[in-house]
Amino acid sequence: MKFFVSTGEASGDLHLSYLVKSVKARYQDIDFVGVAGEKSQKEGVEILQDINELAIMGFTEALKKYKFLRQKAYEYLEYIKDNQIKNVILVDYGGFNVKFLELLKNEIKDIKIFYYIPPKVWIWGEKRVEKLRLADYIMVIFPWEVDFYKKHNINAIYFGNPFTDFYKKVERTGNKILLLPGSRRQEIKAMLPVFEEIINDLKDDKFILKLNSSQDLKYTENFQNYDNVEIIIDKKLKDIVSDCKLSVATSGTITLELALLGLPSIVVYKTTFINYLIGKYILKIGYISLPNLVLNDEVFPELIQKDCEAKNIEKHMKKILENLPEIEEKIENMRKKVEGKAVVENYADFLVKEGK
Repeated sequence: MKFFVSTGEASGDLHLSYLVKSVKARYQDIDFVGVAGEKSQKEGVEILQDINELAIMGFTEALKKYKFLRQKAYEYLEYIKDNQIKNVILVDYGGFNVKFLELLKNEIKDIKIFYYIPPKVWIWGEKRVEKLRLADYIMVIFPWEVDFYKKHNINAIYFGNPFTDFYKKVERTGNKILLLPGSRRQEIKAMLPVFEEIINDLKDDKFILKLNSSQDLKYTENFQNYDNVEIIIDKKLKDIVSDCKLSVATSGTITLELALLGLPSIVVYKTTFINYLIGKYILKIGYISLPNLVLNDEVFPELIQKDCEAKNIEKHMKKILENLPEIEEKIENMRKKVEGKAVVENYADFLVKEGK
């Protein structure tokens, strides 16, 4: 049995890698091929397209890449047809995968599609729910999504959040500040100047700058001149957190990982003014970070756009360190809301069972 896979960003690649590893460890003669990244490739996915060329940040860049992505969708479609693949796993990356879902269902009537981690339609508006009905299975990773889809007469599959299999609370003994600029080029370029200002302001503190890929080193030449900054690429997040007292993280899946590891954090985000205005108009929620969304409360402060400046971040750092017990209690409450047992194995078993 062969699955075609499609994801487009680092977080989706990570979740896909967990899934593939679990399937490969317990089943024979099951192959994966398609659009993924380095982590999934290490677990056995045959890569047709590396996700490094696909990452999109914001609405304006999505428009610029529309023609390229449309061409790719038809290339993948032809590959699936030529190789008579009957099962497709879409992972996150809604801007592309929802359109790809429509294309596949229009062109191949007997294709079976699993949408693992569908787009957050409960954030961006509910119109896209109708398109998601085309998927044979919707596999979600947050408890409230089950009720959301039930309201729309869609039976969503939920076993818990996969990260709870891997991210346990870490005992922290260090005093460093962890800086996480994100995985997309635009995010990194937006946040690094802010991080550098913080480093200059807090000369007595030690920092870890964690990059997602060695390709991001080209943006960090200035940071290599600081004695109090350690740049890390390959080390796993859970092995870094024990050395840290808090983190400043670009909004994304990483914020949930940090919360599950028990590291108090500040969530930051900067984008172009046009993207910000469009997002502000479309967004249907009060929070943008996953820990806050899970608890529907401020677990981590969110500093967005004009609020995302060094002095403001430094002020919130001080506030966090003065209120650690309260923040740690919220983090623990958040964990309880998303925990499950053998979460990834359950999703993997479901895929194999229904894919036959």
